[in-house]
Amino acid sequence: MPASETRKTVAVILLIPAVVAFALWAFAWPAARTAPRDLPVGLAGPATATAPMEQRLTAHEGAFAVHRYDTAAAAREAIEDRTVYGAIVAGPQGPELLTASAASPVVAGMLREAVAGQLPPGTPLKVTDVVAAPAADPRGAVLSAGLLPLALAGAASGIVTTLLGLRGGRAVAALAGAATLAGLAGTALAHSWLGALTGSWWAEAGVLALTVLAIGSTIAGLAALLGKPGIGVGAVLMILLGNPYSGVSGAPELLPSPVGTLGQWLVPGAAGTALRSVSSFGGAGAGSALLVLAAWAVAGLTAVLIGARRAKAQPAASAPEAASLEVAPA
Repeated sequence: MPASETRKTVAVILLIPAVVAFALWAFAWPAARTAPRDLPVGLAGPATATAPMEQRLTAHEGAFAVHRYDTAAAAREAIEDRTVYGAIVAGPQGPELLTASAASPVVAGMLREAVAGQLPPGTPLKVTDVVAAPAADPRGAVLSAGLLPLALAGAASGIVTTLLGLRGGRAVAALAGAATLAGLAGTALAHSWLGALTGSWWAEAGVLALTVLAIGSTIAGLAALLGKPGIGVGAVLMILLGNPYSGVSGAPELLPSPVGTLGQWLVPGAAGTALRSVSSFGGAGAGSALLVLAAWAVAGLTAVLIGARRAKAQPAASAPEAASLEVAPA
């Protein structure tokens, strides 16, 4: 066997297990370390009534970030604005827990168990779901399961555009067109058919399209600048890291630090946050996530155009050299 083929064989034998180990680490490690970390929750009511509950919450060091509100109405508004995931209201009939299962069914259940477990035995707990998850998807399964296919669709658009040799404006048109159709198709399925999304149809389609465009343009842009290795770099960022770090199945604040924060700067995490906001909260809290998606898309498309201009400049630069080689023998 030639030496080159031997090296390729050894590379495959070593590379595949390394990729598998990395993927298992990326997906399994955050899931195994799920716990609240500075999870924003509210307390409403007189300080004398809420002080015992605040002491119990802060006893779990670093678990909860407590926001105080004077009234239950203020706490509800904070939940609807996505400032907090839930709030405990001290009232004359006993405590009331306000949750938002639309923000995270996992966190809503966690808060219910945490608050109920800290109350004296026999104390009733009233629970009100201020922003409920869609009836067709009460556990958020469709949203969390749909993120990976969305990332794969974006990756596929970037890879196919690269392999077909599309450059410059044609590559941009292909990426934008594929993203637009993917957004429309995804919204038709998740909103119109499954009923898992319940907000503005066109706003949801826009988020899905921007997500696919951000991923596709990033991979195509990296490939335009780095060659084929750029496809691998983009796939690692958007799929192997972006998906497990997104926090869409629970919440970013449940992931180990700094994974939760990093995930919101990657496309899948920002997409999950933006989609939840436009679907259930009227767009509240979507601003920073949309900026992240737009920044990735603009950077990726810019890289595509720069790569095309660089490719055009190389033949132009090599033309005088070829001419001199032809003239030299004469």
